[in-house]
Amino acid sequence: MDTLFEILWRQHQIADIGDGIGLIAIDRVMLHERTGGVALKGLAAAGRNILAPAQAFAVMDHIVDTLPGRSDDTLMPTGKAFITETRAAAKAAGIRLFDLHDDRQGICHVISPEQGIVLPGATLVCPDSHTGTQGAFGALAWGIGSSEAEHALTTGTLRVRKPATMRVTVTGRLADGVGAKDLALHIIVLIGSQGAQDHVVEFAGEGITALDIEQRQTLCNMATEMSAFCAIIAPDDVSLSALKGRPFAPRDALWEQAVAHWRTLASHPDATFDREITIDAATVAPMISWGTSPQQSIPVTASIPPHNVGHPRETAANHSRSLAYMGLADGMAVAGEPIDAAFIGSCTNSRLSDLRRAAAIVKGRKVAKGVRAICVPGSKAVKLAAEQQGIAATLIEAGFEWREPGCSMCFFAGGESFGLRERVISTTNRNFESRQGPDTRTHIASPETVAASAIAGHIVDPRSFKDEVAP
Repeated sequence: MDTLFEILWRQHQIADIGDGIGLIAIDRVMLHERTGGVALKGLAAAGRNILAPAQAFAVMDHIVDTLPGRSDDTLMPTGKAFITETRAAAKAAGIRLFDLHDDRQGICHVISPEQGIVLPGATLVCPDSHTGTQGAFGALAWGIGSSEAEHALTTGTLRVRKPATMRVTVTGRLADGVGAKDLALHIIVLIGSQGAQDHVVEFAGEGITALDIEQRQTLCNMATEMSAFCAIIAPDDVSLSALKGRPFAPRDALWEQAVAHWRTLASHPDATFDREITIDAATVAPMISWGTSPQQSIPVTASIPPHNVGHPRETAANHSRSLAYMGLADGMAVAGEPIDAAFIGSCTNSRLSDLRRAAAIVKGRKVAKGVRAICVPGSKAVKLAAEQQGIAATLIEAGFEWREPGCSMCFFAGGESFGLRERVISTTNRNFESRQGPDTRTHIASPETVAASAIAGHIVDPRSFKDEVAP
């Protein structure tokens, strides 16, 4: 009996090449200016055309700065060339571009669902490692390289080695104050940062169906940090309602036909997975990373474990290196550690519900003295909605900088970074060395934990926030 992945693989496999490799039809290609422009220029130089320009989309999100009043002149040296060359290449190729001043601009994995580019059952690729975010809609979406993007654009296909399957079933519902980001870190600690390597991870169970669509996207986004090929959640009323009426989604009779098909896309009750994991939602707490890998995370109320009780795939040398880099030690509690900055944004946690939950924490409070707090909405649509609903005003009044959409300081490709060895709490997906700045010490967490810590001036459990900070 087939899994959802195997159903989609079979529907898209044009040929079995052998040795576990299939030639797979690609329905959508997303590009961004950091790597997509390279692919478009490569095709042009080779004299190749794009097979289906209407199914290819480009966006400005990675290299752009997010300061108010921004222009092509980014903070990144040579960054302007990425923007102007992608713009010219997209125009020459005849593909749709969500440019800097387009009302639909934003982070690729945020705007694709907003526009209805991703659809259940579709294959979607993008030269970005967190493309699997869009598996939350029941799509087969994964990250590729620029040369693969060229191949997908000009042939509508890709050679893909068939991955194995893993199902992560979450029983029960997450407690109040615990979200998808916490669940993702909990799973990564359990299986390790390479625990899903070469697997498609299907998330299932009551704990998943109870999540709203934006939390599902956060969870699928973090599957990359488990080294998954991609992640997927079967389409249901939640994901279908989120897509209905979107600009590139089917309409009227075509919508009804599509929905009838999409409702058939689910793993068979007797489907066999190569690996099964079950998580009790009641065991998940607000999480915080302490090291330089997402697997080096703990409940925010816990202390850093010694190596011999840490993850079995982590070496003693790596454990010690991470502690030294972060300026921490075994047995220390991360809660209470002073922070220099707080960042809310990225393709992981920059959607409207993320910002709304953060605003609920900071409402009527002020960011602690000496803490720089930044909020970067994931798209122009998110930014406008947050401004109309008073979310932006709440964050600004609390002391957050309010920015233009983009990847921003998820990593400092846009030329802006946090300072030398500054301690930052961040809603991003990665806490690698120097990812957010020179020797910057990044702790990844949920929007609630980041917001609460910004107010407290130190890392804090958002559930006990009222006891930590007076309104």
